[in-house]
Amino acid sequence: MRFTIFQESRKGARSLNQDRIAYTYSRDTLLLVVADGMGGHAGGEIAAQIAVRLFIDRFQQEATPILKNPLTFLHETMVKAHAALGSYSAQFSMLETPRTTCVACIVQGGHAYWVHVGDSRLYLYRRGALINQTRDHSKVQYLVDQGLIGPGEVADHPDRNKVYSCLGGTVDPVIDLSNRTVLRDGDIIVLCTDGLWGSDPERRDRDLAHDHAPSSRPLRK
Repeated sequence: MRFTIFQESRKGARSLNQDRIAYTYSRDTLLLVVADGMGGHAGGEIAAQIAVRLFIDRFQQEATPILKNPLTFLHETMVKAHAALGSYSAQFSMLETPRTTCVACIVQGGHAYWVHVGDSRLYLYRRGALINQTRDHSKVQYLVDQGLIGPGEVADHPDRNKVYSCLGGTVDPVIDLSNRTVLRDGDIIVLCTDGLWGSDPERRDRDLAHDHAPSSRPLRK
């Protein structure tokens, strides 16, 4: 399996970067993961670190050299990450559990599998065209689905940062899994937080559409 990884992280105007990104691989399987700690709650960077670390640790234990069931692995790891944040909060007597959104992808056997919670996204581009992407667990996505706002209004909407599912919340997260998706040579996989997709969606699509290098990319800002 051949792939190229590109990573970028920018703090922006915030005093603390609460995003975490990682990848790891065995001989036959690749894991990409991005988590965006929720700044409106205490310890967002801790939540993101715990989630990403759990994905990496479980992958390194179970990918020998492939995962028996990638979708089961992704779902179970999200569930365990949510539970781990609750345990961390209880251990340190925190008034509020740290929270994060998360998106992760497995590439194995010429196929991609992914999972997400919240508004961290995955995009799949082929020959310059967007052929698949996740759907946010957010208020603005609901408004788009109901036809109350257009997709072009999402980035500047005052409720853009309101999500209804996350890891570490008071209720169990909504966990969305993909189907097994066939990959072709030159496909581009992008994992990102809202720092990328919310900044300039048209420029993002234009730039990625002109990049045809064979690669699998987790990218966030």
